[in-house]
Amino acid sequence: MKDRLHFPLVVLAAAILAGAMSFVGNDYYLRIVFMMCVYYLCAAGMNVLVGYAGQKSLGQAGLFAAGAYAVALITTGTEVNPWLALVIAAGISGLCGVLIALPSLRVKGPYLAMVTLAFGIVVEKIVGEWTEVFGGATGIYGIRPLTWDDEPLTSQQWVGFGIVLCAVTHLLLRNLLRGRFGRAFLSLQADEIASSSVGVRVYRAKVIAFVVAAVTCGIAGALVAQQNQYINSDFITFHLSIFILLLVLFGGAGSQYGPLVGAVILTLIDALLARWPSVQHFLYGFLLLFALYVMPGGVTGLFAKWFRRPAQALQTGSAGSESTRIGPKGEGELLIAQGVTKHFGGVKPAQNVSFQLQRGHIHALIGPNGAGKSTMINMLTGLIPPSEGSIRFLGQEISGRPVYSICCMGMGRTFQNLRLFAELSVLDNVMLGRHSRMTNGFFASMLMLPNARKQEVATRDRALQLLDLVGLSHLAHQPAGSLPYGLQRRVELARALATEPQLLLLDEPAAGLNPQETAELGQLLVRVGKCGVSILMVEHHMDLVMSISDHVIVLDYGVKIAEGKPSEVQSNPRVVEAYLGVDEPEGATATA
Repeated sequence: MKDRLHFPLVVLAAAILAGAMSFVGNDYYLRIVFMMCVYYLCAAGMNVLVGYAGQKSLGQAGLFAAGAYAVALITTGTEVNPWLALVIAAGISGLCGVLIALPSLRVKGPYLAMVTLAFGIVVEKIVGEWTEVFGGATGIYGIRPLTWDDEPLTSQQWVGFGIVLCAVTHLLLRNLLRGRFGRAFLSLQADEIASSSVGVRVYRAKVIAFVVAAVTCGIAGALVAQQNQYINSDFITFHLSIFILLLVLFGGAGSQYGPLVGAVILTLIDALLARWPSVQHFLYGFLLLFALYVMPGGVTGLFAKWFRRPAQALQTGSAGSESTRIGPKGEGELLIAQGVTKHFGGVKPAQNVSFQLQRGHIHALIGPNGAGKSTMINMLTGLIPPSEGSIRFLGQEISGRPVYSICCMGMGRTFQNLRLFAELSVLDNVMLGRHSRMTNGFFASMLMLPNARKQEVATRDRALQLLDLVGLSHLAHQPAGSLPYGLQRRVELARALATEPQLLLLDEPAAGLNPQETAELGQLLVRVGKCGVSILMVEHHMDLVMSISDHVIVLDYGVKIAEGKPSEVQSNPRVVEAYLGVDEPEGATATA
């Protein structure tokens, strides 16, 4: 009900505010409200980048300048309509966002922040010193403003347009962040490896986040230039980048209303302290540290618990229903590994390993510690490339393919050490598994077109069905990280199943489980197998392996020493020797 009312309530609030501003005659007050709108646009996009995608950026002043100077040069040097110039400036800012995003494939955290800071400083120097084009401190005059009926907008009309633009931005970003792309952004912040393992194209998602932040910031810069009909290098400073970051962190990063709260409060503070610039800079630094260390959730984080909806138990069908079909029916070879070798310098955790996995079977990959089992799983899923050999899945060579691509082909996995998105709910974790199976694109999601709504509903229903299969439907709205360890293992399994795998790779799924939980896991894996999913599990619990496996492969120091049915492997002398060792003759011991 609240979701259905949100759109009309936002429209009503924007109409009331815009109407109220038409009765305000003081240009100073109108200017403050207009700057609130400008700073909200900057903060809303920055919130997508920092609060959701977790990418640190200190170059927003450069993006603000891209929009401002683009619209200035277009409107003073051509006869292009000012409204069209605003749109072109937004596009140019988006291209600058792509430029900043390029290093994000190689650098992270503070290194990424330094790269974006360098971008901002370079832009600041260019607009300040390339006077022939950008005017430097003198600036560019005569920027054509937005018009209505061939007349420049009045102060009240500028504020009204700003309010409408903020409302539209809020609604579009809300649609985007509450759906497929919002979950993908949050997964980047939590764990990029786990994100790629469920089919998220990590680099593309980062670029999208940078572009969103760049476009909104560029629009804000263009609005300031057109409203003032003037822009110079004094507008583009490092302090602006810090202020935009502060808007997000102080209001509440990751909250949809945080940018609004930050923009309103800090714009008022900025206006009150306008006569004392040194005090402004000191206060911004203090508030930034305060937000980071004392109030990490921002202002909205202090009140979030009051508005958080209580989790409700979901009534679904019986747990573990075998009618849940995941993989296709069929027989034959599913995966063929031929001569797979991996070496890290002189260490070879896999040496000329060959095996085949059959459809409809539960396979086990066993061996002593250090045998190379996890390395083999990581090579099969694309996390690390093999040094030599061939891996064919569904008849296609997958060696060297990115992780998300292998996942999209139909190979899911879990990890030896849990890689859940702990801050997200159990349901959102499983819905993330469906990311690669959803086809709604960026604009369809942002506009929440009928196809996007339909896929979102279908994804939620499928996630609930899989949670029902693993017996966790009643915990769907709980944070995944708050569950007991054994239940977190099941959440990770459900997330992997949500990728719709034909082959499921489990890296020590029973690690850390007690005997009862291990027995229940064995029963669950048998049910999963009946749903059309072939399984390859790395496991140390021999009771589990021998009770449910159809085929066992044994590695020792990276070499395959045996394979076959569980009973055959159990009696193999080389396997017994690898696990238990062999007694040396007394004479050999004396000689030694």
